[in-house]
Amino acid sequence: MADRIADPWGERTPYGPGEPWPVRVDLHLADGLSEHEVDRWARSASILHSNGDAMDIAVKDGRIAGVRGHAADRVNRGRLDPKDLYGWQANNSRDRLTRPLVREGGRLVETDWDTAMNRIVDRSRQLLGSPGGWGRFGFYTSGQLFLEEYYTLGVLGKAGIGTPHMDGNTRLCTATAAAALKASFGTDGQPGSYADVDHCDAIALWGHNVAETQTVLWMRMLDRRHGTDPPAMLAVDPRPTPVAREADVHLAVRAGTNLALVNGLLRQIIRNGWYDEEYVTAHTTGFDELCRIVDGYPPDRVAGICDVRAADVERAAELLGTSRRLLSTVLQGFYQSNQATASACAVNNLHLVRGMLGRPGAGVLQMNGQPSAQNTRETGADGDLPGMRNWDNPQHIQELAELWNVDPAVIPHWSPPTHAMQIWRYAEQGSIELLWISATNPAVSLPDLARIRRILTQPELFVVAQDLYLTETAELADVVLPAATWGEKTGTFTNADRTVHLSEQAVDPPGAARSDLDVFLDYARRMDFRDRDGGPLIGWAGPEEAFEAWKRCSAGRPCDYTGLTYAKLREGSGIPWPCTDDAPDGTERLYGDGRFNTDPDYCETYGQDLSTGAEFTAAQYRAKEPAGRAFLHAADYQPSSEVPSDDYPMLLTTGRTVHQFHTRTKTGRAPELNAAAPDVWVEIHPDDAARHGVTDGDRVTITSPRGGIRVRARTTGIRPGVVFVPFHYGYFDLPGDRRTPRAANELTATAWDPVSRQPIFKITAVRLEKEH
Repeated sequence: MADRIADPWGERTPYGPGEPWPVRVDLHLADGLSEHEVDRWARSASILHSNGDAMDIAVKDGRIAGVRGHAADRVNRGRLDPKDLYGWQANNSRDRLTRPLVREGGRLVETDWDTAMNRIVDRSRQLLGSPGGWGRFGFYTSGQLFLEEYYTLGVLGKAGIGTPHMDGNTRLCTATAAAALKASFGTDGQPGSYADVDHCDAIALWGHNVAETQTVLWMRMLDRRHGTDPPAMLAVDPRPTPVAREADVHLAVRAGTNLALVNGLLRQIIRNGWYDEEYVTAHTTGFDELCRIVDGYPPDRVAGICDVRAADVERAAELLGTSRRLLSTVLQGFYQSNQATASACAVNNLHLVRGMLGRPGAGVLQMNGQPSAQNTRETGADGDLPGMRNWDNPQHIQELAELWNVDPAVIPHWSPPTHAMQIWRYAEQGSIELLWISATNPAVSLPDLARIRRILTQPELFVVAQDLYLTETAELADVVLPAATWGEKTGTFTNADRTVHLSEQAVDPPGAARSDLDVFLDYARRMDFRDRDGGPLIGWAGPEEAFEAWKRCSAGRPCDYTGLTYAKLREGSGIPWPCTDDAPDGTERLYGDGRFNTDPDYCETYGQDLSTGAEFTAAQYRAKEPAGRAFLHAADYQPSSEVPSDDYPMLLTTGRTVHQFHTRTKTGRAPELNAAAPDVWVEIHPDDAARHGVTDGDRVTITSPRGGIRVRARTTGIRPGVVFVPFHYGYFDLPGDRRTPRAANELTATAWDPVSRQPIFKITAVRLEKEH
């Protein structure tokens, strides 16, 4: 096999428009093991990114021994990401948690499950016995569990305890995707499909370094680019990423100016008559206001705001405006930046005015960052209601109450569900007294880490950490629960283009570790959560039963799973929802008929003001009379709240890198991945490096108003005045001093988009100094 560390994308298999993407099966097994020596293979898909690459897990002598791409799958046609190929080794890491831990005398000590769970239950009952006790609970989860686990957590939290304080680290990576899809189209759910790469004649990547975050999708794009009649490509990113180097037009915009750019591109498209007037009239509302707003963004003004050439703005507008089939993907460069939801909606606007939705090659993908981020949004484990229901619609609350057989008053719906950043603020203020953290490491991933450590160590806050390893977060918990992971349990998860995959248990978890589903079911039993008739609130005992329960919840909603079964998912390929009797093979694209989910009785939200985040009422929404039309949301550009100053003259942007995932709890334990990127670094423009007397490899200190870190320098073609630090690295794994500050989020601010409430990681004012 080729060296997939040095060449993350592997060999090219070129193909032309409308042709099927050729199969290429990637394989990696433990040293010395051949395919015919594998004891058995278990079906699964990727757990270290959101692409959903289907694979088979190799089992040898009761241990995971490798992976093989699944040739028949619609997502990857056999290809695997480097993290897929090597990351499975983390399952076998010797430092896995195998027994529960509890804090005694300030130290974490091993114990049994009864002792650990009884501590959680005793604390829970104490809180529920106090006035307003339901409001004392907070649940902070991940984008890496299975659908069945999220749904179970959603039911026990929303109908058992009755707390609105449920969200996850998906707030950090995918909240803006959900917010923009709801705002434009009425409900969540990607309109497009990965298969649109096969048909498009232009690809626009908006703040999306797909080459490193979804490498198999990038392989598909590269294969089209190497085939006949290749698609044109636009990249918007301040860094010279592999995507930017491949693109025909690269707009290295000033951080925080995305909305001004897209407004300017829309102006050019409308003024040049490159929009679909018939489609706009029949299927959208708000076009006149959109024209009024974007008319204020001529190329010269956009060039001044974004610090790019006006001619390049015009070139980009022509590429977008004259394409016949345009595919856009959007990710963190837009989501974690200034005016995030407004900017993502502006990309939706571009597709709506051009009529570029619902047909092969014409689609938009508001991407996710984690493998099951989509499931958190569907099932109610985050700041939404299950089945993409509207918290402000009494009929939707009644539907859930009947489904769960509980009093509607139990289900929190008196205000919007609490978003993660507010959950942490409530914990800081003391109103949340039990914080249950599952499968995530906020002591590295959240902004302003000094603050997060202070919150986690407050004596009055009872912290439960459910994870695979003793992470930076677990070290600060009161109870630590050892969890099973991918390959050690069974469940389903849904990728960024709505494709559902089944992941089968291949091996037993180590020691006394349990699946997250078993932990949540055990907690529900011990708490004795009951429905209105006195029966158990949660009536399922295993993953397939939980999946069937979820199907009943999803019925008739946009994410309808009723046509799916475990047996069906064991067949050739993953299947995109909605999958119903009318669409038994799933649904490739949404909105092909030009009718959107904006009906007031069906929509997931009544909307928010893009500038302030203020919630609109049902009456205000109905007055717009959407009648199945999509919304064109327009907003003016406003500068970001944090800008360079004399004390902090540079801008920091953070992000992901190809060989690591999230906070490296898994990829840092895979030898090849760890060796490829063992330590953090900072990217700096050569002119900035020269001004600071810095050369490649020098140790530098980066400081913001929140804190400082020490990292090695790399000179690149990044924008002058901007530095980039990957966010994956915490305190652990450093030689010598384990507590040397190196986490990028020591620097970032507690600030978020007013609509999606996604933190603004891309705009942090810093200063850089060479260490002597």
